[in-house]
Amino acid sequence: MRVLTITGDKRFGPGHERYELMRSAVDELAVIYWGRDALFPKMPQGSFDVVTAQDPLGRGLFGLYAAWRKKAQFNVQVHMDLESLQGFRRALARFVLGRADSVRAVSEKIKSQAGKLGARAGVAVLPLYIDIERFKALKPEPHEGKVVLWVGRFENEKDPLLALEVFKKIRARGTEASFVMLGTGSLEMRLKEAAAGSPVSFPGWQDPLSYLAQADVVLSTSKYESWGASMVEALAAGVPVVAPEVGIAREAGATVVSLDMLDQACVQILQLGMRGQLTVNLLSEEEWVKRWKETLV
Repeated sequence: MRVLTITGDKRFGPGHERYELMRSAVDELAVIYWGRDALFPKMPQGSFDVVTAQDPLGRGLFGLYAAWRKKAQFNVQVHMDLESLQGFRRALARFVLGRADSVRAVSEKIKSQAGKLGARAGVAVLPLYIDIERFKALKPEPHEGKVVLWVGRFENEKDPLLALEVFKKIRARGTEASFVMLGTGSLEMRLKEAAAGSPVSFPGWQDPLSYLAQADVVLSTSKYESWGASMVEALAAGVPVVAPEVGIAREAGATVVSLDMLDQACVQILQLGMRGQLTVNLLSEEEWVKRWKETLV
């Protein structure tokens, strides 16, 4: 099978872990980057059996065009909460999903949303692949004081500004703790200004493994999640997670509370020294590769 994928990740290609995983399942995996700085990318030569787009929006629309040009099957991967889409973006997703030959969703929740939004093809459910064993093998490292960890993009949908407010409330409750915000994004300067004088650190975007080894709780403040890889990784490492009702949080074993209770839940975990436990089973690499190929057709 020859596959052409439309991506918004400039890193996705030979040498990228996820690319190599998908490449092992097919005869050829070609990549086109589509983004605001590349609205009309060059089409690769040759024929393809499947064109797969990594979202049902702009990349999906270009993927639909590419599939028509190449006389190929059109596949859409849905990694986003479709209920968060409004106006033109929602209409665009409906248009693209309604013309897909196959659809892959990362959760049952997203599968249901895709069906309601007009997906006529069968929707297969396949979560993101995570090398979960390296997180399960992680041993907690000794550290001074309590550490709250937040992982994600510094963007509005992840609400890092709310996370900072929650941490301040944790401190106001008399709990001595430091806060590590692991990520980058457009809100970074606002966050650093708001955190001035507080025990908050911004290491940038890093592999979370070493930070999980010294974390006592992971805080999530996302407004919506299609799945929630950072929550799964934390729980697999034995670090408890406090989150609102988003993505896989409840199913995975997180402590799920309303937004106004996030600080209280964190304080309770920190005081009791609770550990986290992942309550969902994930596919092995071999099983995931096989299932991914099946979602294309």
